[in-house]
Amino acid sequence: MKEKLFALSLGFGALILVTQAHAQTPTPTALQCGPRGAVMEQLADRFGETRRAMGLAANNMVMEIFASDTSQSWSITVTTAQGQTCLVASGQGFEAMKDAFPAKGEPV
Repeated sequence: MKEKLFALSLGFGALILVTQAHAQTPTPTALQCGPRGAVMEQLADRFGETRRAMGLAANNMVMEIFASDTSQSWSITVTTAQGQTCLVASGQGFEAMKDAFPAKGEPV
């Protein structure tokens, strides 16, 4: 549960960025978009990534975080209501966090 909360917090930050970029980008190709099935297949086949978290975003978009324990790669995608999935961010060094967040007001 704590792993998902951490992943979602990262994802929501990225989601804010993508909604701003989406509003300013006239074509979806600038964000590396494609049909959801094709994008999911690429993430699984090329990178061994599986879905770790998801959340509902503005404009009925779904944000998802994918990662691989083997390669430690990660990807954040956003899917529109029309089924178009865009890669928002990706990178290396994914590690699921098991530490509890400090309570509000406690030092980090």
